[in-house]
Amino acid sequence: MASSQKGRILTIIQTIGRSFFLPISILPVAGLLLGIGASFSNLTTIEQYGLEGIMGSGTLLHHAFLLMSAVGSVIFANLPLLFALAVALAMAKEEKAVAVLAAALSFIVMHKTISELLLFSGQVLPNGETAPNVIAGTIGTTLGMPTLEMGIFGGILVGLLVAVLHNRFYKVELPAVFSFFGGVRFVPIICTLASLVLGVVCFFAWPPVQKMILASGQLVVKSGLYGTFIFGFMERALIPFGLHHVFYMPFWQSALGGAMNIDGTMYYGAQNIFFAQLASPNTQHFAIEAARFMTGKYAIMMGGLLGAALAMYTTAKPTKQKVVGGLLLSAALTSFLTGITEPIEFTFLFVAPLLYIVHCAFAGLSFVLMHVFKITIGTTFSCGLIDYVLYGVLQGNAKTNWILLLPIFIIYFVVYYYLFRWVILKWNLPTPGREDDTQETKLYSKADYQAKQAKTQTKENDAPKEDFQVDEQLEAIIAGLGGVDNMGSVECCATRLRLNVQDPAKIDKALLKQAGGLGTIINGNAVQVVFGPVVSTIKPRLQRYIDLKRQS
Repeated sequence: MASSQKGRILTIIQTIGRSFFLPISILPVAGLLLGIGASFSNLTTIEQYGLEGIMGSGTLLHHAFLLMSAVGSVIFANLPLLFALAVALAMAKEEKAVAVLAAALSFIVMHKTISELLLFSGQVLPNGETAPNVIAGTIGTTLGMPTLEMGIFGGILVGLLVAVLHNRFYKVELPAVFSFFGGVRFVPIICTLASLVLGVVCFFAWPPVQKMILASGQLVVKSGLYGTFIFGFMERALIPFGLHHVFYMPFWQSALGGAMNIDGTMYYGAQNIFFAQLASPNTQHFAIEAARFMTGKYAIMMGGLLGAALAMYTTAKPTKQKVVGGLLLSAALTSFLTGITEPIEFTFLFVAPLLYIVHCAFAGLSFVLMHVFKITIGTTFSCGLIDYVLYGVLQGNAKTNWILLLPIFIIYFVVYYYLFRWVILKWNLPTPGREDDTQETKLYSKADYQAKQAKTQTKENDAPKEDFQVDEQLEAIIAGLGGVDNMGSVECCATRLRLNVQDPAKIDKALLKQAGGLGTIINGNAVQVVFGPVVSTIKPRLQRYIDLKRQS
């Protein structure tokens, strides 16, 4: 019973974490607009390169770059609303569009309720200004309304509330006279009333929480390099459990990651502070207090894991190096360019867990080095070459110290290469290309599929429909997850297929590996299968394939 309850709780947490990925995935576009717009509309930069004639104040290009910067800024300013929509979308079982609409409505109602209560209580003056006795930074503006500064937590609360009510009432049947308001139409109604109550509760309950968050943020800041190391270590350590988004987002989007007054406006959270400074023409050097929670990943993603990939390639059997080289080169380039590291990390996680712990320690050390040398390069999603150029090189060394990262890249590459090579050879680890010949990983064949299908599926009586063609990879994934009847709704993040299953015992990890999976994580009924970045194409194919199978 305790194990089952633990599994359900973990499933909920993982679902919330997965919902974070949708708004996070928007940030690279917003960051690109803000980064380019702010960089090329900065008059100091324009004067430095003698570009006043084509990009100076009043020119068409200058207005275009200012527009790009403004569009990027407004996306970051409204992240709480995006989180509310995303959480409701991810956690609604069916009729997801209705849940998203209800979440938008509820978010507005909750903050309007808080806004009116602040006005009634005198904390906000009739002219919209904050009363002098209010603690600085506890009241901000959301969608033009003065309200409590809740950040993404406010959005998450609304999303969770809407999801619970939606899943409970979207099929409700009302008496005949009120039947028009039944079903999905009832969801926005009940959510509006509930979000009004939530606004009242937050008005009284959130100020103490604010004080606690501010105190916690100060504790992290005052803990210095030790706190920086713990953050970097935990951010990597939680990746196998799919909980890293839940861990780092509060530091990026709330007062846990610091607070700073920029051009007369208070900003909270490491990422918000960085991008506010990016948009400000008065920034001389980005704040290390914020960048300490972001920059540390660059050395890992652009240096260390490349060395690990090379070590795995050089220790592979000569007869397999050609095949393994192609796989590792693709994974290494993915890490270097985009900062998506899981294809490499999961390759050694399951053959050498202790080595992964060492990897986490080096990640923590990387964050510490960035802190010590005051290297301040922000990020939108992951720390690859694209973000490095946009938020480091283009901003100038005076603001970011990006040049100091170059020797650290080399050091991490060399250390990872020799460390991984030594460990692999010392303990004869079965990394790619070193597997025993009897357990060689191979592409999934039709014969293998048919043998497995005989054990896990009933024999089909009719030929497939004309529009249904057997896909051996997808059949392998379905069989490895215990069959269609064992599978719940399928979702994905950047690198993983995520779903709940009826019976975890039916999962065949070996078959999933043959289908291209880099690793399988089972926590109760919650399952994650790591495929790397290609999962974004596998998920819709798999969902469509399952629908066709059920129709055939």
